Amino acid sequence: MPATRDKAQLMSASEIDRTLVRLAHEILEKTDDLNRLAFIGIRRRGVPLALRLAEKIKNLEKLVVPVGILDINLYRDDLSTVSEKPVHAATEINFPITGKDVILTDDVLYTGRTIRAALDALFDQGRPARVQLLVLIDRGWRELPIEARYVGRMVQTSTNEIIEVKFQEVDQMEKVLLVEKV
Repeated sequence: MPATRDKAQLMSASEIDRTLVRLAHEILEKTDDLNRLAFIGIRRRGVPLALRLAEKIKNLEKLVVPVGILDINLYRDDLSTVSEKPVHAATEINFPITGKDVILTDDVLYTGRTIRAALDALFDQGRPARVQLLVLIDRGWRELPIEARYVGRMVQTSTNEIIEVKFQEVDQMEKVLLVEKV
């Protein structure tokens, strides 16, 4: 990864939490049958997002929404440029996804290639009734026709900027940063 310098903090821990509360309410408003709802987090930072949203819905509706973990490393179209021996962590979806309204979660939507790989990996697990995308940050610059249904925040970036999402569960800190390649 290129050397970077912090440019701005976009979200604090409390702002992330408030955004997740809003997103949970949006999901509840736009979901016809909550019993068909499931969250699938894209491994690494999509997972805490999925788990937190499921917890918020549990607190709001007293409903347990199943959560799965999707590893997309073997589905990436840039696999040969990432590593000679890519690390593969297991996909953990312990419920049938066929017929479910799946909300795929990830931290940042950028080119759309991660989501394309996630869709390939997801459909190897079954055939959901519907798949929607939820991201904490949409930074634009799409290379594929992929759009998130649920967006925490839109952030316009330059090609020289990167969004870094830090979650307590992964990074032992909680914030969203805009950093610049140096």
